[in-house]
Amino acid sequence: MAWTDVGRVVCVSVLRVDGVTVRFGEVTAVDGVTLDVEPGVTGLIGPNGAGKTTLFDVVSGLRRPSAGRVVLDGADVTAKGPHQRSRLGVARTFQRLEVFGSLTVWENVVVALESRRRSPRLADELLRRVGIAGWAGNQADTVPTGAARLLELARALATDPHLLLLDEPSSGLDRQETDAFGELLRELSAEGRAVVLVEHDMDLVMGYCDRVHVLNLGRLLTSGTPDEVRAHAGVREAYLG
Repeated sequence: MAWTDVGRVVCVSVLRVDGVTVRFGEVTAVDGVTLDVEPGVTGLIGPNGAGKTTLFDVVSGLRRPSAGRVVLDGADVTAKGPHQRSRLGVARTFQRLEVFGSLTVWENVVVALESRRRSPRLADELLRRVGIAGWAGNQADTVPTGAARLLELARALATDPHLLLLDEPSSGLDRQETDAFGELLRELSAEGRAVVLVEHDMDLVMGYCDRVHVLNLGRLLTSGTPDEVRAHAGVREAYLG
């Protein structure tokens, strides 16, 4: 938030993707995308190959764009790498599970906490919060996929991010677990965090997101509230069916 000179509160974007293009040789994976992310829960949806994960790579610093800028809290971070962006409050989970398989679930979270010089005692609280405290002593590569997804979220939260990028976070969760996950997203946004999720579960996206951006063939097709996106003819044709 920011105050204008007349005392009116205006919302400042946590993240601005400004004209971002990503090319792989002759293939354009992301084509001039501009969008803003504010505190709350934001969905990033689109067909397979639409450029969603590539855009996450750009935002998290894993890939430099061919053109365009990434602006975080008003500062251009396009030239900064993933570790620098992490220090600035960006955390991410991945479509493919990225856990330390030889460590326990609890130890995975402790590693993330210690990377920020935070107390290991917070690990128990984080595991309870995401709903996998019962798996704390299990080796991470032995837990079900849904629990491993939630472990990734706990590790991300261990860094105390204000921009959280979640790639297919509900994969492996049943309906009840997905609904509980949606409520957790609302709690996180109520704390002032900006949460962006790439997700194919439309019940989760439409039920819990404040705003949705739709990509198709690397371009931004539309942005709006869930109701606005659901009613968009181009979205129905390209994605929702």
